[in-house]
Order: sequence, then C-alpha cells, then structure tokens
Amino acid sequence: MSDNKNDVLTHPTRRQVMGQTLGLMALRASGVVFSGVPGFSQALAAGEKSIKGQLIISFSQEPTVFNPHMPHIEVDDGIHFSLFDPLFYVDPEGKFVAALAAEVPTVENGGISADGLTWKVKLREGVKWHDGAPFTAEDVKATFELLVNPDFRSWRKTGHDLIRDLKVVSPTEITWRMEKAFAPYPSILASTFITPKHLMSASADPNNAPFNNAPVGTGPFKWVERVAGDHITLEANADYFAEGPYVERLIYKYIPDLNVMYTQFKAGDIDVLGLQWITPDHYEEAKDLPGMTVSVVPAATVESFSFNMDRPQFKDPAVREALYAAIDKAAIIDALYYGLPAPTETYMPQQSFYYNPDLPKQAYDIDKAKELLDTAGWAPGPDGIRAKDGVKLAFTCSTTAGNHIREQVQQYIQQSFKDLGVEMSISNLPPAVMWGEYWMMSKFDTVIVGLNFLTGSDPDTSDYFRSTSIPAKGGAGQNTWQYANPEVDALLAKGGEVFVPEERKAAYAKVQEIMRKDLPFLPLFQYATVQGNKQGIEGINPNVNTRINTWNVGMWRRA
Repeated sequence: MSDNKNDVLTHPTRRQVMGQTLGLMALRASGVVFSGVPGFSQALAAGEKSIKGQLIISFSQEPTVFNPHMPHIEVDDGIHFSLFDPLFYVDPEGKFVAALAAEVPTVENGGISADGLTWKVKLREGVKWHDGAPFTAEDVKATFELLVNPDFRSWRKTGHDLIRDLKVVSPTEITWRMEKAFAPYPSILASTFITPKHLMSASADPNNAPFNNAPVGTGPFKWVERVAGDHITLEANADYFAEGPYVERLIYKYIPDLNVMYTQFKAGDIDVLGLQWITPDHYEEAKDLPGMTVSVVPAATVESFSFNMDRPQFKDPAVREALYAAIDKAAIIDALYYGLPAPTETYMPQQSFYYNPDLPKQAYDIDKAKELLDTAGWAPGPDGIRAKDGVKLAFTCSTTAGNHIREQVQQYIQQSFKDLGVEMSISNLPPAVMWGEYWMMSKFDTVIVGLNFLTGSDPDTSDYFRSTSIPAKGGAGQNTWQYANPEVDALLAKGGEVFVPEERKAAYAKVQEIMRKDLPFLPLFQYATVQGNKQGIEGINPNVNTRINTWNVGMWRRA
C-alpha cells in the first residue's frame, strides 16, 4: 500500500476532538476538517472559463440510475458527480469542502449548536439549475423530505430520518433539529446530492418521474443524451458556480469487456479509464505504454464472495465457514491479480483508524472444510453433492459478464467447491441487469462483488448491515445479503451516538469481529486499482473517500 497521505483515511486525535464542543465533534468524528470551494475565488477573478475539447471516459458497467436518491451502485455515482452537487463534499485528504453551502456548518460559525442537535445551513447565492431555475433552500428541504418519503424507493434514509422541524428561513438559509446527535451524519450529507424541487414535485410518483431519465442538476455538466448500451453524453455547464468545467463534452463510454476496454485505451481511443480500470494481468505492459500515465491506487473497495442469507443452504453457519476454508485466497491474489491487492478479513479498509487487525486469518484447508460439513450433517448424495434435510448444497454464482478475471476466479472456486461436494453453477449477467434489481432486491444466490462499505471515511455501515436496511424486505439501504443480527444493530446504533474516535472504535471493532464470525460474505481482498489516462490530462486526483474516480470531473482538463 502507498504511503501517500492521500491514500490514508484520516482521523482526528483525542486532543483535537475533546478540545471542541459536541457539535464540532459531530463533524470531525469521521476525520474531516473544513475549507471552501477550491479555486472558486480564482474562477471569479478570472471572469471567464476556458472550455475546450472533450474527454472520453470508459466504464465497464453501464450507468442506469440517474436519480441519485434511488438505489444505485458505484458506476452511477460517476454520472451523479458530473451532474449534481451536495451541500459539501469530502476531498482526498478527508476535508469537508463547501459546495452548495456557502460554508461548511460548524459551532464556530454558528451552523451547529454545541450539543450537535440544531443545524443552520447558509446556502450559496446565485446558483442555478441546468434549466435556469434558481437553486434555493426549498430544493434542500424537498431533497431531505424525498429521502424519507415512505412511498419513494430511497437508497438511504439513515441519518435523514433523524431530522425534525425542517424549516426554510430564506432562499439561502435552512434550519433543522436532529432527534439525536448522529456522528456519521456529516459524511452522509457529503454524499447526498441535492435535486430540484420544481421537477421532482411535478410528478405524482417520484419513482417514475421524467427527471429520472433526464436529470437536471447544478453540477459542472449538463445532460445531453443516453444511448442505451453504448454511451452517455454530457455538455459543459458554462454557468457553473465553482471552478470548472474545462472541457466542452464528457462522453461516458460503456465497454463491458475489460480486455476490449484495455485494448481501446492502449490504442488511444479512451482518454480516461474509469470503473473497472486496467486489470492486473495487463499492468506490466500498461505501465510502460508511451503517452499514457498508469498508476496503482489503493482503494477502500473490498472484493467478496457474498451470500443471499435468505437461501436455505446458507442459513447454516457451518456451510459459510466451510466454503470460506475451501477458497485459496493467496493463490487467487497471486495468480490472477498478480499480487497487487491486499488480502483482508474485513470490510473495513486497512488504512482506516477503525480497522480491526486482530481478526482470525483465513487459511485454505479443504480437509477442514469437509470436516465442518460432515459434522454439521451435510452428507454427499448419490450424485456426490452434499445435502441436508432435503436441501442440496447447489447454487449459482453471478457477477459482471465480461470481467474476465472475476470469471477466472469463479472457475477456480467452482472446482474447489466441487472437490468439497458442493455444486456451484456460474450465471453471469450484463452489468445493468446484474447490479439492478437482481442485486438490489436479493434475487441472487451468491455474487462476487466489490464494495466500498463506508460513507467517506466514516466507519458507520448501517446502510449495509442493519436489519432494517434490507431492500427486499421493504427497508431503505443496501443490505442485499438480507443479514440480520440484533447485536450488530445495537453496536451500529451505539457507534452512531459516540463522537470521540477512540471511543467509537470499540463498537466498530466488535462489528468487524461479528461479521468475520457470521460471514454473510467471504472477504477476499482490498482493491489496488490500476488507473490510467492519456498524458496531458490534468486534474485527475484519486480520492479514497469516494466510490469512483470522477468525483472531481469538473476539474479535469487537457493541458
């Protein structure tokens, strides 16, 4: 892993935190400090922006969810960052930076009360939506209300459901009260894009609003078109309130086959590689390509073999433990990923202050796996497939079609499971199908998936592990494993109420310990992404606190 400070999930010291009031603790608990929009004053002083050319950015998965408040995955964020703005965001060093807010609210500037319960946010003046309508506090209020609307398929209610007495004081000021102080909320706000009230309220059903397919934001780029299965085109928002944009057009090109995506990058047809970047098997060649900048960037994303815990064959913990023992992680990382990723036993990035290093280390042991299943009563049938109480240890494993390394991993695991008396069928799907309702509504058996479980650098994972966050059971969140554990629910609630990092750490260390024991997913490794772009493209800056590298695409430019 890199020693670069931008690769580290930061946290404040006890002295820093205890020296502030509770309201400021709430903002610093996840390791953030505050600043204004970078380059904003310079952009105003310049009086005009130099906007020229276009950039072609490749994604191996197709963005399909354009309302940022509906259930979505990382690749959709790539479009959201281009079109929308939050009140403030998190930069690579873990700082909160003002965006639609005129300043990041703190106790010092009167934005947060000393007990962390009362918030007053001042908004930037003169901001317009892409259709020319003025941005006001009414839009912020409508966004918060939409997220907790019981009739809306919200991707996140956590934190927003604590807001009370939400009031528009003026077009540029909004206030609210929190039912209780909630340490992760600043990081949640930093990943909450604001949407236009006048368009969202125009539809009786926000789940099917025209806005969802023709989004309008305040961001550096405007929506032009989507050609399903091929590309999305955006154009520069010349009236953008902050620095940038610097290119006339962005073309997000969908290339599902990672080998084809690399070949097109190598040929110069792609300017910037996006999700899933360059596969490790191409790294040795890619790093020496003339005219290209290629680098290995640590990421917070963790690759896992994930279970649908509602399936009868996975309800037995012995099955999950046995399958974990039957996976040769070291061989997979070395042979297929060329040793670039770091093996892990948890969902928490190893750079995080909250990382638990004391979890049991998985060891590949097929004999132990057989013993576990034998002891639990899973006996081989006439066909060699183990079964118990009429349930066979047979299931499908799915992932993104065209991700050739993951497909090789599946084949590797499939053979190992076969030796164990377990039948795993491979059933891969196009990204738009794979990560749509099939994933979000838990229609799978097992999945190989990479996820960044954190919101910025905050350790709260309520959206993923809390029992009330299961979309398939009516919850708002991303608990697609359908995992439920009352002790984890209680620990997540406790962690959200504590503001000193050293004190929060105990709760999240225990959550990691329980997840390692329960194994709703089998952690394989933490990502090391091989990212690339043409030389002469400036402004690209990896950010471990976001899920995708287009977080600051408004700053990208050709030299």
